[in-house]
Amino acid sequence: MAQQQNKDHWTKEAYSASASFVPELTSTIVNWLDPQESDIILDLGCGDGTLTSKIKARCASVTGFDASANLIDAAQKAYGYKSNISWQLQDCRYLENFAGLKDGAYSKVFSNAALHWILRDPTTRISVLKAAYKALKPGGKFVFEMGGAGNVAEVHTVLLAAIVHQGVGVDEARNTSPWFFPSEKLMRQMLKEVGFEVERSELEYRPTRLTTDEEGGIEGWTRLMGAQFLDRVCSEEKREAAVRDVCQSLKTVLTHEEDGSMWLGYVRLRVVATKVH
Repeated sequence: MAQQQNKDHWTKEAYSASASFVPELTSTIVNWLDPQESDIILDLGCGDGTLTSKIKARCASVTGFDASANLIDAAQKAYGYKSNISWQLQDCRYLENFAGLKDGAYSKVFSNAALHWILRDPTTRISVLKAAYKALKPGGKFVFEMGGAGNVAEVHTVLLAAIVHQGVGVDEARNTSPWFFPSEKLMRQMLKEVGFEVERSELEYRPTRLTTDEEGGIEGWTRLMGAQFLDRVCSEEKREAAVRDVCQSLKTVLTHEEDGSMWLGYVRLRVVATKVH
């Protein structure tokens, strides 16, 4: 679920504290994946392996790729004892250049909550989709869920404003954003361009309750998911000020008054695409 940048901000502990709901809210996309006993599956952006391990229980074998050394290490420690499950440290932006990815090796390629990081760079976006296509057997399926157009718009907007307030230029702040949240139409166009036939797709607005862990909530989410924004701020003091600005600005917007819970406006884009030939 991570894309390697200058620093590896990802840890199993931080992810569990601020985003434990991500591998839990997956019933729809796992149903779309429909793992079969004979399936050989590649999981792009597998994170700490929590969901990957659950999928393995229903298929022949699964390989998880992720760009975070911390998360791959956590996956190996937690699930390395299982047979026919393996982990590969790999920046999936450059999937097409990975010699270990064999053409036609997989019956299904899967991804959950990772492609909006992996596809951020427009110069490698299509090559990632081409690599997924090549990795599939004829008739194989590419099944994924990612952030879609409008995903977490409230925190995205406030993060931009917060780092601009701390001296980052507007254009630099926009270019710093680590996310790509496409519309359903654009994603279907890109998949068609590389040869996929899209079987089904949907864009769902799914408000999601933030965690209440001491290291989680909106502050934990901001520090982890917004780390690349904060890295652009020139001093620790200003970074902390930016985090405070984000949390205070969103307190009213995200809070449900009846119980004090905080909810982010997640928008999920789900797709099943088939390699026809």
